[in-house]
Amino acid sequence: MKLFDVYPLFPIEPVKGEGSWLWDKEGNKYLDLYGGHAVISIGHGHPHYLEKLKDQLDKISFYSNSVQNSMQEQLAEKLGRISGYPNHQLFLCNSGAEANENALKLASFVTGKKKVIAFKKSFHGRTSGAVAATDNPKIVAPFNAGHEIEFLPLNDEAAFNQAITKDIAAVIIEGIQGVGGIQLPNESFLQLLSKKCKEVGALLILDEVQSGYGRTGKFFAHQFSGIMPDLITTAKGMGNGFPVGGVLIAPDIKPWSGMLGTTFGGNYLACAASIAVLEVIEKENLMKNAQSLGNYWIEKLKGFSPITQVRGRGLIIGFDLTEPFSGLRKDLLFKHKIFTGEAKPNTVRLLPSLALKKDEADILLQALSIEINQLA
Repeated sequence: MKLFDVYPLFPIEPVKGEGSWLWDKEGNKYLDLYGGHAVISIGHGHPHYLEKLKDQLDKISFYSNSVQNSMQEQLAEKLGRISGYPNHQLFLCNSGAEANENALKLASFVTGKKKVIAFKKSFHGRTSGAVAATDNPKIVAPFNAGHEIEFLPLNDEAAFNQAITKDIAAVIIEGIQGVGGIQLPNESFLQLLSKKCKEVGALLILDEVQSGYGRTGKFFAHQFSGIMPDLITTAKGMGNGFPVGGVLIAPDIKPWSGMLGTTFGGNYLACAASIAVLEVIEKENLMKNAQSLGNYWIEKLKGFSPITQVRGRGLIIGFDLTEPFSGLRKDLLFKHKIFTGEAKPNTVRLLPSLALKKDEADILLQALSIEINQLA
């Protein structure tokens, strides 16, 4: 059997990681400023994280959610306190896509409606057909006919005011668009969404899968706007590489037995990984570090003439390049041994560990100076 070839792969196989660094099987050392799409939140191989996982493996690694698991309660309490949502409820799953799908499903149960407003260039996962393909009216109704989604331009208040009506079940928006090129919703736009959803009885879903978990300097990106969504989805940085996701659910949404389900969600190892991440974020003050280094990077990046625009907050940053520098991401990787991300056609994305150090941030700036001077 061979792998199903759907991913374009770099000819690099990492075999070791420590902090913001990776080593491949040939012994080459790379600076990781991408973290697998913002997954590596506290750094590769953090000793506290590894100790928590090893300790849990010595006890029990997995059991289904058919038995009590006090680690889930411990995780919920810690996440609620650190995130600023102590009164919300937590549903644990395995990924951001699963979290978003469950959030949409919850919106259908609560409102009895199925129309959804989303935004252009948004990305919420790859499982949008799963609910519609499930033949069980009790579990999928009223989404069994599929989601009816209208895509609007981000930050277009006039378009949103026209689209938001009483037949809308949910509005789903990313705290900061990731795959869409690091696009930020205006704070006033998020406030409008919150206000209008309340008026028409729709639920507001904040997708914080990539932009959450302290990456912006606050725990969630939407918290800069002062709103409180009905549902918040999270994953990626939640487990520092261990597959885990979750939905934070407003206290007025009442659960019933069988409303949602998952086999692997909230298993012992996932809880151990997630608790360790929160403990490190809090103990090492990583949200403050993310905000400080993000401000530093943004200011410095704006000084490079081939960079036409810099967007982001904290350590989720995108910058656009003029056409002569369209190959910069590959040059950074193969010439300077620096991992970054991209968004087509010409945006470089930076999503490093929140534990990134200033001298490591400077390595990127030095590499940019070299490449720009060579083409000047």
